[in-house]
Amino acid sequence: MIAVNFDPSMFLAILPEILLVVLAGLVLVLDLFLPQERKGSLGWVTASGLFFIMALSLIFARPPAEPRLVWGGMVRQDSFGFVFTMLLLFGAAISSLMSIDYEKFGKRGEYYVLMLVSTLGMCFMASSSDLIMLYLAIETTSIPLYILAGLLIRDDKSTEAGFKYLLFGAMTSAIMLYGFSLLYGFSGTTNMYLIAEGVSAGHLSLAAVIGSLMLVLIGFGFKVSAVPLHFWAPDVYEGAPTPVTGFLSTASKAAGFAVLVRFLLVVFPAVTPEWRAIVAALSVATMTLGNLLALVQTNIKRMLAYSSIAHAGYMMIGVVAVTQLGATSVVFYLIAYLMTNLAAFGVVAVIGRVTGSDEMTAYYGLSRRAPGLSLILMVSFLSLAGMPPLGGFAAKFFVFAAAVNSQMIWLAIVGVLNSIIGLYYYLTVLKYVYLYPPPEEVEAVSISRSYALALGVLVVGIILIGTIFGPWVSWATAAAKALF
Repeated sequence: MIAVNFDPSMFLAILPEILLVVLAGLVLVLDLFLPQERKGSLGWVTASGLFFIMALSLIFARPPAEPRLVWGGMVRQDSFGFVFTMLLLFGAAISSLMSIDYEKFGKRGEYYVLMLVSTLGMCFMASSSDLIMLYLAIETTSIPLYILAGLLIRDDKSTEAGFKYLLFGAMTSAIMLYGFSLLYGFSGTTNMYLIAEGVSAGHLSLAAVIGSLMLVLIGFGFKVSAVPLHFWAPDVYEGAPTPVTGFLSTASKAAGFAVLVRFLLVVFPAVTPEWRAIVAALSVATMTLGNLLALVQTNIKRMLAYSSIAHAGYMMIGVVAVTQLGATSVVFYLIAYLMTNLAAFGVVAVIGRVTGSDEMTAYYGLSRRAPGLSLILMVSFLSLAGMPPLGGFAAKFFVFAAAVNSQMIWLAIVGVLNSIIGLYYYLTVLKYVYLYPPPEEVEAVSISRSYALALGVLVVGIILIGTIFGPWVSWATAAAKALF
């Protein structure tokens, strides 16, 4: 049922989003009144505020046993949206901690406000149940990210990254909006669940449904950097400030997959064979091209960009399964991927700031210069490669198991082969770190308390997800049940 009458409990459904707005306002006010030498505390305020919002949400805003539509059917209050909201808040908090030490933006209040506004949009992306609300959420997410990618206006690569991201994002967003308008025109409603009823009842022609679906997939494919809409990722990842790149490659991708999974399973169950074939083809192309192009990269941020594209392909395997296990595997994969990729980009950010380079040659002999950072990089890269007993191994195991369980054995085999390819370029970087001698003249590598805290939390999370994965699977299962 769509809740139309006012109900005070409706505010609890959007409590995290309300508190995000309050926190953004607080950061703005503090930015006005704090002296310049104390503005480094803005990052701590942002991160602490996000963890506080997570705690309050876990206490007061847990979803009801029976999912419901609130705020006139614009938002669906269920475990799927709630789990993604917690994941996105965590990603934003860790990204804030990793931004504090940056001289060019770590003390700028607008940087943290833009990150909070983008997180607000991501949270609504995960829980939207109406096309209008969904589009507003996507734009609320994207516009601050365009600005953050080009934040370093005196850096040519950063401004290029922001401009490219804006152009490609605006183009795909317009195409997606056209798909939304067609769905509205064909069905007479913007509510996703009512559109699904019209599609299932056979009121719409197959050509109209598939055509609308293809247009919508262009927008979603851009958000998750799926082939052939991946072309923006390497340039944007390389040019954007590294903490922004980490946030973009994890939280934004998680929000994109939240929308993709909910939209396909809810709106288009009547044409599942058709979109399943399309997404399976995209999955194979995405993981294969991402891994093959990652092999030849010499810039570590570009390598991680193609790695991120490949991981989008792995996650699509869970979508293709079209089962509760498949949806569970996607959510679990995103939890493991967010922690792992944030850890990797955290180390890349430190080395890039110290050496002034993101080339892989900057990692020669890193194990002698910074043993702790080298260990963190090894843990994150081996997790990305899918090695036990780390989180990435468990994530890939569940995704491939979902494919096998759905009689898509061939897709699981393609995924395993691609994982073997991916292992090569991760080990190549670790070879530079552990087997090559350091350059003659190197700077000492040290990290601040905020970085140590963020990286410590992430490494512990990667190990726990891979060894004690029961609680995480329970969360992912609860999220998946809300869709079936």
